[in-house]
Amino acid sequence: MKRYIGLYLDVAPKTFAEMKRNLDDKDWEQLRINAHSLKPQADFMGINSLKEELIKIEEAVKANNFDVLENLFTTSFKIATDSELILKDMLEQL
Repeated sequence: MKRYIGLYLDVAPKTFAEMKRNLDDKDWEQLRINAHSLKPQADFMGINSLKEELIKIEEAVKANNFDVLENLFTTSFKIATDSELILKDMLEQL
């Protein structure tokens, strides 16, 4: 379990940094790909609210609904950041 939590804590911030660049560059397809790649990890960590937001990002890109992406990203990032604190605490207790 330590290994998987550590992996998530390593990968998620990097993926969100890439997603922020994708937003800034208006690279919608790469944003969708990055959101998609993070979904299984969020699911495995039990962060269902994050998984749901990542799905919304994917769906918004597919529907060319780019106006909502900034808000979806912000919500996703907040969930991930809050979850990281909890996971770090869990990691220390293991």
